[in-house]
Amino acid sequence: MKPQPILHYPSILRGISERTGWKSSFAADASVFAGLLAILYALFASGQIWFAPFTPVANISSSPRALPLYAAYSLVRIAIAYILALLFALGYGFAAAKSERAAKILLPLLDILQSIPVLSFLPGVMLAMVALFPGRQLGLELGSVLLIFTGQAWNIAFSFYASLKGIPRELREAARLYRFSAWQQFTELELPFAAIGLVWNSMMSVAGGWFFLMACEMFVLGARDFRLPGLGSYLQVAAGAGDTRAILWGIAAMIAVIVLLDQLVWRPAIAWSDKFKFETVEGTAPHSFVLTLLRRSGILAAFYRGAIYPLEERVSRALALKKLDERGQKPPSQNTVTRWLARAFVAAALAAMGWLAFRALATVAQLGGRELTFLARDAALTFLRVNAALLLGALWAVPAGVWIGTTPLVAKLAQPLVQIAASVPATALFPVLLLLLIHAGGGMGLAAMALMLLGTQWYILFNVIAGAMAIPTDLKEASGIFRFTRWERWRRLILPAIFPYLVTGLVTASGGAWNASIVAEYFHFQGKTLSVRGLGAAISSATDSGNLPVLLAATMVMSVIVVTMNRTLWQRLYRLAATRFKLET
Repeated sequence: MKPQPILHYPSILRGISERTGWKSSFAADASVFAGLLAILYALFASGQIWFAPFTPVANISSSPRALPLYAAYSLVRIAIAYILALLFALGYGFAAAKSERAAKILLPLLDILQSIPVLSFLPGVMLAMVALFPGRQLGLELGSVLLIFTGQAWNIAFSFYASLKGIPRELREAARLYRFSAWQQFTELELPFAAIGLVWNSMMSVAGGWFFLMACEMFVLGARDFRLPGLGSYLQVAAGAGDTRAILWGIAAMIAVIVLLDQLVWRPAIAWSDKFKFETVEGTAPHSFVLTLLRRSGILAAFYRGAIYPLEERVSRALALKKLDERGQKPPSQNTVTRWLARAFVAAALAAMGWLAFRALATVAQLGGRELTFLARDAALTFLRVNAALLLGALWAVPAGVWIGTTPLVAKLAQPLVQIAASVPATALFPVLLLLLIHAGGGMGLAAMALMLLGTQWYILFNVIAGAMAIPTDLKEASGIFRFTRWERWRRLILPAIFPYLVTGLVTASGGAWNASIVAEYFHFQGKTLSVRGLGAAISSATDSGNLPVLLAATMVMSVIVVTMNRTLWQRLYRLAATRFKLET
């Protein structure tokens, strides 16, 4: 007999066969069919560009008429990068959560990867991709997608890891009593429990993709200039020329795309994920017209009944029976072979890492003591700016996030606004911001601080909103019955409930601040280069001049700082969240 799930993980297609009439069903089917045709056409048009002959310097038009096509190109790149980021985050977060030994390596490594600025990945990624596909545009496109991926994957992985560590013990025990296979635990328990955090961090990841789009679609490597048609390159050309009219047109196009994504993707995803809230009392659920339309679609219902459901049932049943028959045991010979293969893989990975480390140290050894001293001073300055931005962002994002997440009407109105604010590249607004601050007497140092804050605060806000929305309704009602004061409500309910999400927000915000330093401390404006001392400026300057030793040294210094922070602060906070602030009886 097949074990019954404790937390059912329904597909987004399940339950869509409800009909309210022929017209509603026809409208739903027509909408789904039109949407599928639009997606297929966008993929086909992008494919024609991707497999075209290699053109390193594309002509970027400043005409507003080119914006719809540029927006489509950028959207395809961001969508492909997001799919890759989501798959990576699920696998990486799962591996870190299942093994304490692996987490000691994987979490600091993830923190390093999310903190290293995009420009540090840029030279190696772009040159490797162009070399792999020398005669096609595919290499340049893949390089851009992978660079966007580096701005999307890390916060989703941190969110999934934190959600897995926060699963209540009684749910884990129930899954063991029902003899769930690993696949059943993943689909029936772990993914549902992490759904709300994954949705909101996915929104933040896509916003991060828009944020770094300007750096990922147009970049300079020494004497080589690489450009791709898209919104990012359009905005960068407009910002470099000081063309305010073109900047405003580009931002308007980006806002239009973000609003469409909010209505067609994120609002339905939030309404769908609300069913996975861990509570015993039904609360007010968010609604989405698009999700209702999808549930009334006969095309999707037939596809689910004929293809998805039978496959899902077959896989679950096969894995469950296999677990019952084998009881998780493997023959000794298989265990021996697996163990030796794992050892060989680890040895090969360590050898490759050792060789790369040796080459990196040999390159950095070319620098003199004076240059290393300057890098140490730059690192200290950027470290202070990062933590100041983190503190300022938390001061307003925590109360604002709780207000949005606990008030459905406010959430409905504020959700698209915060997505727009988080998605608009600060570099597109930086010329105006810089001029205002210079006229006010603030200078480049204050402007850099403001830009780093724009790259930091949204990670905290989105995670706090997710944590506030995940607070069980019965706990909210209990706080009302006991007549908690506002301070008691924050101290006994809100802060403990959002603490795991807040830790994830702070960790990813820290990485966002380090990332934003590359554009905050070194900026091209109207043919001039405006900079302030810092590690981000050192990396950007080294990238512009092709100075590989300085680029490697600055990246290594940043890695040391990030690992130290991870060991001394973030891992301790994660342990505290998983032990003291877990929702369980």
